[in-house]
Amino acid sequence: MPDVTLAATDGTTVNLRGPGLSVVYAYPRTSPPGGNAIDGWDTIPGARGCTPQSCAFRDHFAELKGLGASHLFGLSTQTTEYQTEAAKRLHLPFPLLSDHSLSLAKALGLPTFEAGGLTLLKRLTMIIEDGRINHVFYPVDPPDKNADAVVAWLQTNHHSKAYG
Repeated sequence: MPDVTLAATDGTTVNLRGPGLSVVYAYPRTSPPGGNAIDGWDTIPGARGCTPQSCAFRDHFAELKGLGASHLFGLSTQTTEYQTEAAKRLHLPFPLLSDHSLSLAKALGLPTFEAGGLTLLKRLTMIIEDGRINHVFYPVDPPDKNADAVVAWLQTNHHSKAYG
């Protein structure tokens, strides 16, 4: 993993090079409650589904921890302030990370797309262990089943270590 530090919605900063097993799901963006998505959003393949994806990871949080995940993060290019509202509204027990400057996206060559004058991440999920990417789920479709796929992969491929 590159040496990139990202702001998190819990007020901390996170560098994904750290120890342990991290699950990081990248999503394009969340819309504010009652807010409108970007014009043409529904015509962009894979754009819809950020809230269901986040809620599925929320619902599988304890199971992921039980399978050895020491950290679970959502990742988007939205600002931390914007993400904080979404994290609270969706009752997420894990922080969202902001790559607003695209530092991580550029360092890893993550897939992006342009919409509404914004550069957004395409949906993907990384399994990172001790600072090394072990597996990438891409493309992710449907978004609300991504957490199920991660759980199944960890059950089959990860021999749980005692992470704190």
